[in-house]
Amino acid sequence: MSARAVPAVQPALDGLRHWVFDMDGTLTVAVHDFPAIKRALDIAMDEDIIAHLVALPADEARAKRAWLFEHERALAEAAVAAEGAVDLLRALAGQGSRLGILTRNDHAVAKLTLDAIGVGDLFQDADIIGRDEVAPKPAPDGLHYFLERWGIAATQAVMVGDHMMDLAAGRAAGTHTVLVNTPGDPWPGMADWRFADCRALQAALER
Repeated sequence: MSARAVPAVQPALDGLRHWVFDMDGTLTVAVHDFPAIKRALDIAMDEDIIAHLVALPADEARAKRAWLFEHERALAEAAVAAEGAVDLLRALAGQGSRLGILTRNDHAVAKLTLDAIGVGDLFQDADIIGRDEVAPKPAPDGLHYFLERWGIAATQAVMVGDHMMDLAAGRAAGTHTVLVNTPGDPWPGMADWRFADCRALQAALER
């Protein structure tokens, strides 16, 4: 699907009430060592981990998925909130915004992570979408799910993340896009708004 056309007039960021967040590196301090994970699972450095697992025979995939789940669970239990993330989420929830998680992580691990940083109470289970529920980002399937679940148009939603995959998913789905926790503008034209972190994003919403 081609990227959406940018609206002639950008809506006010504080007028958006449907927010979908990436998790690792966006709401949490990034700790995943992906090269180490690939070495442990005998995955080539230029391969995508999820795509590799999907292509494996069932028995081999099962064993590698089990290792990955245990590794990610340990990281989830020790997760630390990113700068301003908890305050931002609670402020959005307090004003009645809908909140969703779209992650390339496992669903159960995502829930553990959200609980570890103290925001699990803000998300309904059906609003936490992991790699096994839909085709993972950069595919737009997860965002299409939220648009249908919430009964809204794409232009009423915003995807917040720290990586090109988050922005690409938003562009493909037609939502607005916000980049946080990533210095500069490494993917020009992909983010509608860029902020140093979630605290800066919240400050912009409160102006």
